[in-house]
Amino acid sequence: MALIRECQPKTCEEWEKWYFEKAHTDGKNPVKITKDTLKELGERLYVKIKEIVIPEWQEAFSKLTLQDCIDYIYNLTVNRTFDGFNREKSVVTGTLEKKFPDVKFVESEPELDHAGDIDYLGCVGKKAFGIQIKPVTAKANFGNYSPSERMKASFRTFEQKYGGKVFIIFSIDDEIKNIEVLEEIEKEIRKLREG
Repeated sequence: MALIRECQPKTCEEWEKWYFEKAHTDGKNPVKITKDTLKELGERLYVKIKEIVIPEWQEAFSKLTLQDCIDYIYNLTVNRTFDGFNREKSVVTGTLEKKFPDVKFVESEPELDHAGDIDYLGCVGKKAFGIQIKPVTAKANFGNYSPSERMKASFRTFEQKYGGKVFIIFSIDDEIKNIEVLEEIEKEIRKLREG
């Protein structure tokens, strides 16, 4: 990224020319990167995929059993759902209720959870804000998580109906990982109380 930022190209062609003029490998003895360098990397990738990756996957798939698939679906449906339920409850009772004792947190109605992506409501008088709790594994790196257009639309509908925004909380077990969301929630609580 440093190289393209230095170039600030307006076109892909400009960037390509700059890249092949300036790019070098990292390391003690940097080597100029050429089209042949990239071709060689592509050839090595091809060999690795054909000779190592595909055979390993084929072996894994050939050993796949019906029971493996049944166990996976069972685990996903029963165990992971139970873990998610407990994670949500822990975040609410372990953190949110303690941080915001004047807010009443209630589980959302099933249709709001399923269709609206809202796990809990934080009730402030006759208004409420929404909470969506996701495991960090929802996007491995929650910094890159972006709600879908469907979720954004359901969040807007929620805000029109209840007056408050929807906040996405990322957690591992009962620990909130995007702790900056707590400040945003606090601001929203003040806004709902004042308005």
